[in-house]
Amino acid sequence: MPSSLLIQSLVWTDYRLAVLFTVLFPLILLVWALVARAEVIQQLLVIYWKVSSLLAITVYLMIAELPFSFLTAVIARVLMPLSLWFWADLNEEIREQPFSFRKLAFTAWRWGITFYCGLGVIFQLPFLRCAFSQSVFASESCQVWLQAPSLFRQSFHAGFTPGFLGFWAILALIIYVLTLSYFIFVKLGRQGRSALNQ
Repeated sequence: MPSSLLIQSLVWTDYRLAVLFTVLFPLILLVWALVARAEVIQQLLVIYWKVSSLLAITVYLMIAELPFSFLTAVIARVLMPLSLWFWADLNEEIREQPFSFRKLAFTAWRWGITFYCGLGVIFQLPFLRCAFSQSVFASESCQVWLQAPSLFRQSFHAGFTPGFLGFWAILALIIYVLTLSYFIFVKLGRQGRSALNQ
């Protein structure tokens, strides 16, 4: 079993990489796509932001110290790259575009986040036990994951209690699950892997 200092270092590195790969890079790419009027990349990034909102919800669930946040964290890492590769029509249009630095940057980021999320799922799998046992959740190895969300609350939501933020996170999660369920059980059957009318 790795030492607690090693786990803490790896967890904080993971949070830093998450900010880089899941927030900053796609935000820069979206602004670039909007300015350049690159509609296909815009559309794919908008879908990505909708799906990746589960990661933001997870941060607020962790602020409230809700154990099932460890489960939503893993699910978010699976869904994010899936949302970028799922759409057959958008993938084909991107492949057919002539070479540009924008296309190269987007492709590099898409592969980068896929690799990052894949490693992240593997890294987080041992911590899934934190979601299913209160005694395990109280352990140091689980609590280290809550440090960064706690610091985030102190920096940006100091006037709100963890319980208040957790309530809104649960509400957001319910809306997310309902929206995803509607897509899977209704829209997916009609549209397949086409992103038209998304």
